[in-house]
Amino acid sequence: MPRKAVVLLSGGLDSATTLAMAKAQGFECWALSFRYGQRHAVELASAAKVAGALGAAGHRVADIDLRAFGGSALTADIAVPKDRDDDTIAHGIPVTYVPARNTIMLSFALAWAEVLDAADIFVGVNAVDYSGYPDCRPDYIAAFERMANLATKAGVEGRRLTIHAPLIDLTKAQIIRRGLELGVDYGLTSSCYDPDGQGRACGRCDACRLRLKGFADAGLTDPAAYDIGGRPD
Repeated sequence: MPRKAVVLLSGGLDSATTLAMAKAQGFECWALSFRYGQRHAVELASAAKVAGALGAAGHRVADIDLRAFGGSALTADIAVPKDRDDDTIAHGIPVTYVPARNTIMLSFALAWAEVLDAADIFVGVNAVDYSGYPDCRPDYIAAFERMANLATKAGVEGRRLTIHAPLIDLTKAQIIRRGLELGVDYGLTSSCYDPDGQGRACGRCDACRLRLKGFADAGLTDPAAYDIGGRPD
């Protein structure tokens, strides 16, 4: 009988690849997404498509309204940065950082894992092309895993919980190549922080620029839909 795993699934490129990698390792995957007040809620439709395409055993969407706190361009009336160059993106913590988001989401995943009797949680954080987010670093993942094994019934009873971050040391191009090897349809995914009313990517925010660079570095064309004039030639 396959081991169960909870996989955080935003609907973007990284989380879709993470789901495919977990499934390739033989896990029965239970996908978890969040409606947290994000301005790019179109990603939830993408998450549902990805979960179906990759054969997740189940897919839940949890509602947590982080607009109550704001503090991020994704949850408050703050402009999403556009047209930043690679060097600028690589330095500092951008305003698209959502305070404590990964900690909140991993905590929900931890709760569901206990209910499912799953000892594994997968998250698609990446410390190479990560746009400066502090909760995407290896030491953060290691610290959360230690906490999980101290703070849960499963951990206290000796059923060790593992937080998997299989993309942590990969470039975006490497992630894309790995996903394609595993049959991920990136045309189903959505990464943009500021899509238009039809769900098309802007091509100019940090997430779009990192994604487009990844496809270019891999010698490939991004199959995602971009708004008119948003996609570079």
